[in-house]
Amino acid sequence: MESIQQIFENYSGPLLNKWDNYIDIYDYYFSPYRNKEFVFLEIGVAHGGSLQFWQQYFGNKIKIYGIDINPECKKFENDNVKIFIGSQEDPVFLESVKKSIPPIDILLDDGGHTMKQQITTFNVLFDHVKRDGIYMCEDLHTSYYKNFGGGLRRAGSFIEFSKRHIDNLHGWFAKKGQRQEMLNKITASVWAIHYYNSIVVYLKREMKEPKNLFKGDETVTIGDYAVFGQKRSITGQLKKLISRSGK
Repeated sequence: MESIQQIFENYSGPLLNKWDNYIDIYDYYFSPYRNKEFVFLEIGVAHGGSLQFWQQYFGNKIKIYGIDINPECKKFENDNVKIFIGSQEDPVFLESVKKSIPPIDILLDDGGHTMKQQITTFNVLFDHVKRDGIYMCEDLHTSYYKNFGGGLRRAGSFIEFSKRHIDNLHGWFAKKGQRQEMLNKITASVWAIHYYNSIVVYLKREMKEPKNLFKGDETVTIGDYAVFGQKRSITGQLKKLISRSGK
């Protein structure tokens, strides 16, 4: 079986446009799906090169769905590929796509890269990715480009939108006044969020409130250097701190 680097380096066919640092990122997350039956949704078909690339990489068991605004992209359909024509910033269109396809194993947003497109797509389609699936959005550098609706630390960019999800990951520890802001579907359905140069990856998993467990015997006391100024066991101090965390 050819490696992803071999496939990329030897590629010929319809125009394929990828930043070189993406290739190893793809392989890191996608390699377990090679030669398996699964559902892959790519937003942004363009010249069709990526469709050919993914079929070479994943094998003929894959079912690919594509979204593009250009009606010409319908010509890339085959037995394993179905294309939907419409705008990814149109939530009504995306809802219709969601109703037409099975739950998604991997979603790759390589579409128009504007802030409205990326955020709308996430808001509509994230829940249609399987509980153990992958949501990947690329070309995040457009979050720093004014003509895409971005800008450094600009409210409303996809980077800033996704940064808030880091708080949601920690929603289990929210104090009473913060729970509405911190606890949401990200808290309950995302195991990890990984950032790379121009790519963010959401790894989904059904999450439960974490438990802080104590095992084994205590071997030291905190002593005179205790944070709370008292000689108490480490276990006791931790339990007291946890009890004050807003639970």
